[in-house]
Amino acid sequence: MQNLAGTITAPSEAASREARMELTGRSPCANLLGVAVDAENMESAISAISRQIRSGANGYICATGVHGILEALRSDMVADALAASVMNVPDGAPTVWIGRLQGFRTMDHVTGPALMREVFRRREFSEYSHFFYGGKPGVADELALAMLRQFPWVRIAGTYTPPFRDLTQEEEQALAFRINSCEPDILWVGISTPRQELWMRRMLPLLRARLLFGVGAAFDFHTGRIRECPVWVKRAGFNWLHRLAQDPKRLWRRNVQNTAFLWHIALQITGLRKYPLRTAANLEAGRRCASEQ
Repeated sequence: MQNLAGTITAPSEAASREARMELTGRSPCANLLGVAVDAENMESAISAISRQIRSGANGYICATGVHGILEALRSDMVADALAASVMNVPDGAPTVWIGRLQGFRTMDHVTGPALMREVFRRREFSEYSHFFYGGKPGVADELALAMLRQFPWVRIAGTYTPPFRDLTQEEEQALAFRINSCEPDILWVGISTPRQELWMRRMLPLLRARLLFGVGAAFDFHTGRIRECPVWVKRAGFNWLHRLAQDPKRLWRRNVQNTAFLWHIALQITGLRKYPLRTAANLEAGRRCASEQ
């Protein structure tokens, strides 16, 4: 199993997992280049989400794949945003493969689009209302109609299409007022990684929604702009190729950059480089130290 410092150790069982939960303050998680990716599959993720939303505490959930992990490696702000989430679900075959290598045998794909569909499909979430934030002009409204057609019992509180740039502080405050006025329980954010992770962390204190989900391209998947790949393609690790074929102009550069993951994960697996796990507990300890100085 992977230890918290980021090197391979012999697989251990319950004691190691309990220690990880105590240190990270979250469910058992794999260490991917210092990012805590929760060792979930779809059923366990849905159960965790149900517990989280019933708890009354607000937070955000990230669908975390290779691109997000590399962004966290390059940017402390992104790394901190992922560490502060209540859950980082394994979005992509490499996260699942490495998690299983670290001993989490039940870990499985929980992609943003699939998780979104499952939350809408499950009757246990039917009492909660939803707000869509993201997409190109008209996409959020189209998504709302698509979800209502598939799941007539859902409650859509509102939609908003942001400009393709960071909002000013005044715009963010106005946006928070608009979203809060709609009183959504769940806020779906589709503005791509890492912008959505940074946005959720920054906006969480201003919002009254119970849960925020960063789901990237899910808006385009559920409105038919992107075709989902067959399950066998996803499990074989070729989802990136399926996406690239549909949007080569936008994705070719990202896929070239993502090859750096192979180098870094090889260093981590062999123990030649340590990638200490960054957690919410680490962030809190850092804030306490800074305030004492």
